[in-house]
Amino acid sequence: MQNIRNIAIIAHVDHGKTTLVDKMLMAGHLFRDNQQTRDLMLDNNDLERERGITILSKNVSINYKDVKINIIDTPGHSDFGGEVERVLNMADGCLLLVDAFEGPMPQTRFVLEKALQIGLKPIVVVNKVDKPNCRPEEVYEMVFDLMFSLGATEDQLDFPVVYGSAKMGWMGEDWNKPTDNINYLLDKIIEVIPAPHVQEGTPQMLITSLDYSNYTGRIAVGRIHRGHLEEGMAVTVAHRDGTMEKTKIKEIHSFEGMGHSKADRIECGDLCAIIGLDRFEIGDTICDAENPEPLPPIKIDEPTMSMLFTINNSPFFGREGKYCTSRQIEERLQKELQKNLALQVAKTDGFDSWVVYGRGVLHLSVLIETMRREGYELQVGQPQVIYKEIDGVKCEPIEELTINTPEEFSSKLIDMVTRRKGEMTSMQTQGDRVNIVFNIPSRGIIGFRTNALTASQGEAIIAHRFKDYEPYKGDIDRRQNGSMIALEDGTVYAYAIDKLQDRGRFFVSSQEKVYAGQIVGEHIHENDLVVNVSKAKQLTNVRASGTDEKAHIIPPVIFSLEEALEWIKEDEYVEVTPQSIRMRKVILDHLARKRAVRE
Repeated sequence: MQNIRNIAIIAHVDHGKTTLVDKMLMAGHLFRDNQQTRDLMLDNNDLERERGITILSKNVSINYKDVKINIIDTPGHSDFGGEVERVLNMADGCLLLVDAFEGPMPQTRFVLEKALQIGLKPIVVVNKVDKPNCRPEEVYEMVFDLMFSLGATEDQLDFPVVYGSAKMGWMGEDWNKPTDNINYLLDKIIEVIPAPHVQEGTPQMLITSLDYSNYTGRIAVGRIHRGHLEEGMAVTVAHRDGTMEKTKIKEIHSFEGMGHSKADRIECGDLCAIIGLDRFEIGDTICDAENPEPLPPIKIDEPTMSMLFTINNSPFFGREGKYCTSRQIEERLQKELQKNLALQVAKTDGFDSWVVYGRGVLHLSVLIETMRREGYELQVGQPQVIYKEIDGVKCEPIEELTINTPEEFSSKLIDMVTRRKGEMTSMQTQGDRVNIVFNIPSRGIIGFRTNALTASQGEAIIAHRFKDYEPYKGDIDRRQNGSMIALEDGTVYAYAIDKLQDRGRFFVSSQEKVYAGQIVGEHIHENDLVVNVSKAKQLTNVRASGTDEKAHIIPPVIFSLEEALEWIKEDEYVEVTPQSIRMRKVILDHLARKRAVRE
């Protein structure tokens, strides 16, 4: 049997995880370092590259000194908690990667807590020690305190620490003495992380993720917990709901480098991919054909937010997207449910709308953004928090919000959070920056990021993670300003915008097409205002001084998808197409809207 190590990598956004894995792949001689133009291998999804976050976990493996090291990438954001739980079930140890200046961040804490509960042995890697203002020793102390506060065992607290710079390609035991490779880290992995515990007996494998191939269909990926599996073997798939189904393994693959290769037999403790099963979901167990013994299924955190998804029924329907019908959107949501465990979809009374439940605005916006890039057109409503009744008391989800900001903006931000019913729990000064921690209702976070970045001139670093359900905290003031709404279909003219600029800020630019009921700007007052932005200048043959001055237009405000979702009110939708993001009223006709308000 091959010597194996299964290790999960835990790191905050932008602490160098993907770069480190690339260097490990080089150490395993999977490709040479002269391929400088090569992309980051793990974050191979466009969205992950743009945002610099890992959304989907991936597996790679390297061979080093006759030991096979399976490296499992984990998402860092607590909105993807469903992914995290599955991934950690495959590992025996974890690499905790922290930045030598920033130290452990809130999202690292979320994944680390899960890893320590499962009992994984950690190795701490203090990365980016080549930064000018780094503080590796202090960071090491912070990691120790964090693990202690998360209830680590004595064995887990006795962790080895490795210093280095993944970008420069070195790791060693002293941060003042750079080495010329990362072998010190790989040696530590082989020495410290335990080999998988080999259990003889009937086979058991928990399906922890899915892959898809156009040639063979769905592929089950997981780790063999007991016994072995081989090609052509008869097995039973034990579903999460308790039903059993007999089937046969057509092909079995083991992970090698970035892909997988065909194998005849895979032993206990290794990760594998199985092809040819008919019906299976994440959390099912593949077990013996005659006397099946399923493993306990994976427990998933339940959703805290919901959003209404509906077909695009605006006047611009079908102009920009490839898939616009309710059947196509429903099929896409069902497909997403198979691999996105923390997501739930419920059909509403209408034919063409669904309520989608997820772990937060980021979780849902990543799904919308992915669908938009695949050519879907849809409309989504304002994100709503899911309330629960606990012992007869109305409770709502509370999050831990961490803000790292320069000192001069701290009082402004504390004021903003307390208005949203947040309570400050700690405040620490780090040089000229302050780290402030709050407990805040999830409702209060919707729309907070944009305002906080404006208030701190873009300097604040904001992170939050779900904590618990607590009694309802009372009403929160939402966006005060009303919307400016287009009166009729047409083209936006500079002349019209110029005359209306003192009424608020615009989201559309000259020569853009708009329809009646589309939101074209934000009003300076609280009420909504219907404006005619497609009014052209009347030409006359009378000449007078002052009639021909030029139109001066302030550039429009451009929203990202998340900002638009946070900005809209209850009676508004965000219309999402592959080319544009527009905001509109649910009722487009302004007389019908007035009637509805009166009723």
